[in-house]
Amino acid sequence: MFSMRDMFRSAREGTLAAVAILLFVTAAQAQSDPLPSWNDTAPKASIIAFVEKVTKEGSPEFVSEPQRIAVFDNDGTLWVEHPMYTQLAFALDRVKALAPQHPEWRTKQPFKAAIEGDMETLASSGDKGLLELLMATHAGMTVDDFQKVVTDWLSTARDPRFNRPYTELAYQPMVELLAYLRANGFKTFIVSGGGIEFMRPWTEKVYGVPPEQVVGSSIKTEFRMQDDMPTLFRLPDVNFIDDKAGKPVGINQQIGRRPIAAFGNSDGDLEMLQWTTMAGAPARLGMLVHHTDAEREYAYDRNTEFGRLDKALDAAAIAGWTVIDMKADWKTIFKD
Repeated sequence: MFSMRDMFRSAREGTLAAVAILLFVTAAQAQSDPLPSWNDTAPKASIIAFVEKVTKEGSPEFVSEPQRIAVFDNDGTLWVEHPMYTQLAFALDRVKALAPQHPEWRTKQPFKAAIEGDMETLASSGDKGLLELLMATHAGMTVDDFQKVVTDWLSTARDPRFNRPYTELAYQPMVELLAYLRANGFKTFIVSGGGIEFMRPWTEKVYGVPPEQVVGSSIKTEFRMQDDMPTLFRLPDVNFIDDKAGKPVGINQQIGRRPIAAFGNSDGDLEMLQWTTMAGAPARLGMLVHHTDAEREYAYDRNTEFGRLDKALDAAAIAGWTVIDMKADWKTIFKD
């Protein structure tokens, strides 16, 4: 006879089986989704459709692996750039650390403003003042010494709003995108207005992008024998500015292939997206990250000193670039 105990046991086993099946299906779906931090909106669909199109052999838009080059801006595209660029925060901390060796900075602008935290005066110094700060804090040492200074600073510095290391403020959806592209035969490059040697010590750990695939601004260096050891010494002179019209030049000089995909977030990336997408066949993808989430990150575009998105936003509609709405298109911003 089928007892009540048997009936409850059967029901319990059935429930456990249903739960197991649900967990299995959920896990399988998670594994099959290459971009789990993206909402199922148009940008995610555009990325996946593009990748499938250029990687499918026999497709009229198939692209061989050597030609699968994707370029990414860094500040505001891969990690935070507000309330100021991370490299600027580094430079300001360097001014304060070096100030005891330079008593003249107490009365000389823009160093006085940097020491006192007077951001209004610092901003009024313009590009000339910021360049002066960078030359004073980034030069006068070997490449190896500078790499150690950057690494040590990043290990202790904290973002003022999120109270986390800057290297933990990479955008998780973009980290997933980098990995997804590489899994499909793409070579991913960072092409940034930031200093190339500021980025190289940490990009591989944070993004999976090795130092030889980083294109950025640079200062001049020269070979020196120092204590009978060969070194490269950093000089207080600009070598190359990898921003705006400089980005296509940097891509051509250091990569040597025209990308088929480009990702940016500001007017500084306009020429890079034009260079990438306005070249005809094969298929091309251009995307802009639009900062629209004041609650989880920041909301800004046309009226900001850092990461202004104005001309490029207007150009996106004409050129057919996809605009990523951070608030609507990303499930999460940072990795938990």
